[in-house]
Amino acid sequence: MSSAQFDKAVSIIGSMPKDGPVQPTQSDQLTFYGLFKQASNGDVNTSRPGMMDFTGKAKWDAWKSREGLSADEAKKEYVDHLLSLLDKHSDNEDAKKWADEIRAA
Repeated sequence: MSSAQFDKAVSIIGSMPKDGPVQPTQSDQLTFYGLFKQASNGDVNTSRPGMMDFTGKAKWDAWKSREGLSADEAKKEYVDHLLSLLDKHSDNEDAKKWADEIRAA
């Protein structure tokens, strides 16, 4: 896995249409968030958000759950998770194209 593959995966996640053929679940989205934060910032360095900030807590928890992973490990898990998601939709041309682009990067 290369940094180019990670960068391509991040780009694809960011450009996926909200009503497109591949719809990451909320759990998938939190997984991507936690792995991205771990890859780019390292271990959590902020306090857990307050009890009424449900979204903030979920995101913080997703990041915290990746604590201890190196940047390279987090990048690899991010790419692997996206490829797994895209492979589930391999009958869709966009999903197949995106997976091929990541693998070629």
